[in-house]
Amino acid sequence: MCLQVLEMHLHEKYCLYTTWTHNATGLRLESPGFVGGSWERAAPRALLGRDCSSRHLPASRGAGRGGRSGGSAGLRAARGAMAHFRLALIQLRVSAVKSDNLQRACGLVREASTKGAKVVALPECFNSPYGTKYFKEYAEKIPGESTQKLSEVAKECSIYLIGGSIPEEDGGKLYNTCTVFGPDGAMLAKHRKVHLFDINIPGKIQFKESETLSAGNSLSVFDTPYCKVGLGICYDIRFAEMAQIYGQKGCQLLIYPGAFNLTTGPAHWELLQRGRAVDNQVYVATVSPARDEKASYVAWGHSTVVNPWGEVIAKAGAEETVVYTDIDLEKLAEIRQQIPILNQKRCDLYSIEVKK
Repeated sequence: MCLQVLEMHLHEKYCLYTTWTHNATGLRLESPGFVGGSWERAAPRALLGRDCSSRHLPASRGAGRGGRSGGSAGLRAARGAMAHFRLALIQLRVSAVKSDNLQRACGLVREASTKGAKVVALPECFNSPYGTKYFKEYAEKIPGESTQKLSEVAKECSIYLIGGSIPEEDGGKLYNTCTVFGPDGAMLAKHRKVHLFDINIPGKIQFKESETLSAGNSLSVFDTPYCKVGLGICYDIRFAEMAQIYGQKGCQLLIYPGAFNLTTGPAHWELLQRGRAVDNQVYVATVSPARDEKASYVAWGHSTVVNPWGEVIAKAGAEETVVYTDIDLEKLAEIRQQIPILNQKRCDLYSIEVKK
């Protein structure tokens, strides 16, 4: 029988609940704000960081026969280990041959794993060229060929794999869809791009995803032993409300597979990431395809990781590469302590809510 030890993990810093589950296999961090497997059960005051008083905590309970004090060293050690992990972003050069894309993507995932990456992400439309004329041709059911490969390589490498995105066909509709697989190969999340890329910048670029794609209707979060992760795809990053909701749900890392272009890329790619990171005091990672000047849609590249202070801590160029960075959740906690905006929100004046 599991013994749940509820404590305020660095409560002066996070202002959020953390659940540690102690059982025969050891200690597992469920993540801030996520209590007993349900967000609905997390205290709203703790979730918003407005009241971190110890009266929210249950009475201390012994962790086994040695009591709570006997397990405190183990808790501290596990907590420190879980606060740091390596993230890898695979900036893949995508061709028109799906089988080649899958083979090379899986090869780079394996390479990232051998270099210590525990969370690995692929770019938007990693298995096909990006463009409205390609979506129907390359679309698959989920599960299907591409997601089966992702599941297998995630299990083989024992990693968390964010599968960029692929064109998905379901019920006669097409979606731009990101799937996530855990170390056991199970699918943990499926995010359909919520905001479709319909823009018209005269003389530079016109694009309309809605000509072929349908929009997703839900936000997507998944758990790792390190932190909770929120998902978006490309154009989703422009919508600050979505990132704020992920922050309210306790996400400490937001990942956006995306393919900005040579007009919007140099203007907004890094700016948007830094804005989402600072506004919500989270890490933000974006994963682009490598640039192919001969493609009908030329991606900007420059896959990037931004820390909660708004600093760019890792960034690719335009070529195919793998970007590595070590995520430090203790630094995130320090920033939240120094500038405690989670404690200072005026919920009596404004709020953001999920409607579905």
